[in-house]
Amino acid sequence: MSVLRVVHTTRFDYGGAVRASYNEARMRPVADERQHVRSTRVDVHPHTWTDEYVDYWGTAVTAFEMLSAHERLTIVASSVVERGPAPAPTPDRSWADLGEEAVLDAHAAFLSPTATTDVPDDVAELALEAAGGLAPAAAAEAVCLAVRDRLEYVPGVTAVHSPAAEAWAARKGVCQDMAHLAIGALRSVGIPARYVSGYLHPLSDAGIGETVRGDSHAWLEFWTGSWTGYDPTNRRFVSTDHVVVARGREYGDVPPLKGVYAGPGPSVLQVEVQVTRLG
Repeated sequence: MSVLRVVHTTRFDYGGAVRASYNEARMRPVADERQHVRSTRVDVHPHTWTDEYVDYWGTAVTAFEMLSAHERLTIVASSVVERGPAPAPTPDRSWADLGEEAVLDAHAAFLSPTATTDVPDDVAELALEAAGGLAPAAAAEAVCLAVRDRLEYVPGVTAVHSPAAEAWAARKGVCQDMAHLAIGALRSVGIPARYVSGYLHPLSDAGIGETVRGDSHAWLEFWTGSWTGYDPTNRRFVSTDHVVVARGREYGDVPPLKGVYAGPGPSVLQVEVQVTRLG
């Protein structure tokens, strides 16, 4: 078990007075059988009206608007999360089980390609080759590794909404590209897969109370009888250093922040994530 404090600060400097802004923040971690949220809050400066709800995918959303003139907007999301060990795995389903009508219906959203996760034919062929002769759970890991091993981690080549095919063509990308490509590859062989956004403590040996610079991170979960978290970027299963914030079909379902504003532009965006191990 580990206890992590995450402080995610986002600042917009508009370069002039903005008349109004309307936003949605997805920055509050989810609570489930592996993750206990001890505390979480989203503070907006200047102070403004806010509302909270849970969206279609089960993500906590903080909606807010600012209707008076302002030149800077700051959002600070602070959470303390207790991460426990993985739950006991359920028996692995067979390929025949994954093809049953009830499974296909239950996981239809995570089997269908989207514009962002749709993969080229050669990625589908690579996935089929990697999965050959393996049971679904082992095949899922093999597919993720096959895709990851052909990509170089290079920031700045793609954007958050770039299609997986674009990263594949460049053979370069970052965590969301590797997640999108692996998700598309898994779906192409019939394994349900979903996109996960959150945070990763970057230093497994950091001391208690030590604050380090982190980043928002992306990985995936695949279903072969139960949902299993896998981090393609780091070539490993999800651990107690991962904090889950949101799940969906792709990045477009779970952006940390999205909104519109009326005023001068473009704005200057600054993002800082600090992670502290508390236990």
